[in-house]
Amino acid sequence: MQMFLIFIVGIAFSSLSSANPTLGLPALSVPENNLQTPDKIELGRLLFHDSRFSGDGSISCASCHHSDKAFTDALNTPLGINGQTGARNAPTVINAAFYKTLFLDGRAKSLEDQALGPFLNPVEHGLSDYKKIINVIKSDSAYPERFKQVFGIATDDIAIEHVVKAIASFERTLISGNSLFDQYYFGRDHSKLSESAARGLRIFRRKGNCANCHEISWDNALFMDNQFYNIGVGFKRIDKQLSDIISTLQTGGKIEDLDLSAEQISELGLFNVTGFIKDIGKFKTPTLRNIALTAPYMHDGSVESLEEVVDYYDKGGDKNRFIDSAIFPLHFTDQEKIDLVEFMKALTGSNKMK
Repeated sequence: MQMFLIFIVGIAFSSLSSANPTLGLPALSVPENNLQTPDKIELGRLLFHDSRFSGDGSISCASCHHSDKAFTDALNTPLGINGQTGARNAPTVINAAFYKTLFLDGRAKSLEDQALGPFLNPVEHGLSDYKKIINVIKSDSAYPERFKQVFGIATDDIAIEHVVKAIASFERTLISGNSLFDQYYFGRDHSKLSESAARGLRIFRRKGNCANCHEISWDNALFMDNQFYNIGVGFKRIDKQLSDIISTLQTGGKIEDLDLSAEQISELGLFNVTGFIKDIGKFKTPTLRNIALTAPYMHDGSVESLEEVVDYYDKGGDKNRFIDSAIFPLHFTDQEKIDLVEFMKALTGSNKMK
């Protein structure tokens, strides 16, 4: 019988119990070519925390995804090798196992694909290829035997594909459900939400139009829809160059032909993946689970608090040529803003395990 290990924010690992820590979540799909085992998960955990897999030996996956910060780093944008700063906020890894695409622009289609990316990013791990990772593993006193136990391979056969399979297996255990909202909504225990949070849920689903993107289904809620939207955040960084960008693209030119900074190119969002002009400035809907633990917010980390997030949507975002039609002034009262924040605080997963 296949065993899954579950992580709930702030505690260690434990097996599923009658407390049902996954209340409110859909069934977890695991690739047939990378089934979960306890040994593989533990190997992935070790690899996730190993800073030797970077250009200056200072950065691991855990550098941007701290277990005590709901697998974020509490920074506007993350720090990489040699003190470099990234262009996008580090999203939580919790519940990423349920997503159809990974990264804020959706450029990876699986956790295995996602795990490959940061190693070769010049700002993050800063490696030119994967050879250093394999060399570190082969020369380590414990890794070769662990890879043999997990994958049944000799030391000489260890490859980057095995590394990312193990990391992805660990990440598939980073799951959080059974929040007060889940107990209220799916568990039908209406004592679990405060009156303010319950009002916030109604605003969330109706006047606020929040559930349009942060979906709640009849039997589960990831609080995201695996879709991409331009909500106006950060668009001012490319607004002055927009006419030149569109003109260049429409006449057969490339983004590389323009004098754009790395930060401006990052703001193109989904366009960098699809090449479609209509996707300029679009980013993936983030989950709202554990949202009270993962400040700052937005793809660039530019919003410091949930109160500021509500204010941003209330005013209708920062208008631009590509802003989504669902972004418009909401005219919340002060109490409605308070209630929405209280509801989002109720989305923090339970930490009670047996």
